[in-house]
Amino acid sequence: MAYQTILQEYMLIPPVTRAYTTACVVTTLAVQLDLVSPFQLYFNPTLILTRYQIWRFITTFLFFGNLGFNFFFNMIFTYRYCRMLEEGSFRGRTADFIVMFVFGSVLMVICAFFVNLVFLGQAFTIMIVYVWSRRNIHIRLNFFGLMNFHAPYLPWVLLGFSVLLGNSISVDLVGMAVGHIYFFLEDVWPRQRGGQKLLKTPNFIKKLFDPPVREYPEMPELANIRPGGFNWNEPVDNEVNG
Repeated sequence: MAYQTILQEYMLIPPVTRAYTTACVVTTLAVQLDLVSPFQLYFNPTLILTRYQIWRFITTFLFFGNLGFNFFFNMIFTYRYCRMLEEGSFRGRTADFIVMFVFGSVLMVICAFFVNLVFLGQAFTIMIVYVWSRRNIHIRLNFFGLMNFHAPYLPWVLLGFSVLLGNSISVDLVGMAVGHIYFFLEDVWPRQRGGQKLLKTPNFIKKLFDPPVREYPEMPELANIRPGGFNWNEPVDNEVNG
């Protein structure tokens, strides 16, 4: 019974959030059990271009370090805000959510060529948090009981927390920059005079991940519906056939 309950709760998690967080946990456990090495996962342009280790484009987003406070902290925020985004502004728009993932990943990989970042999972988390925070500007948050603030300040609070932990702020800044670019292109620019939606989800992705839109038959006009099915507007034929 406990197993079935856990499985049911797990399947209630939205699909993109479920897939991403599961991949992160599985990757970290694989490293912890010495099934793979972090050296096989980190972003290395040389190995990608010369030895065609293409998987590094993906694994760089899945490893958050060994099991410990930093891992659980990132997983909590990744799961929480990824799920709230998917169940909130992306409800019924799984394909658009996947496009956001792809768009953010591509920009971060480009940044990694110049900023020398080897693992991008934390930057990806910050991007998700940033987009959520800008779409929920009136929500007030409490950070571990230490401070109260509105949602748009959350990425900056996390940046300060990273500094206190001794982490490099470049990862967080990349995540915030990519999150802001996505938010601007998706939420700000299309609403400007002369602006337009630049990030368009391909139809084949929509067909794969979004439920089909049901088309209902048109209802007859109410003016033509009369009790007994008799149309009182039509002339009556007085001739009787006998």
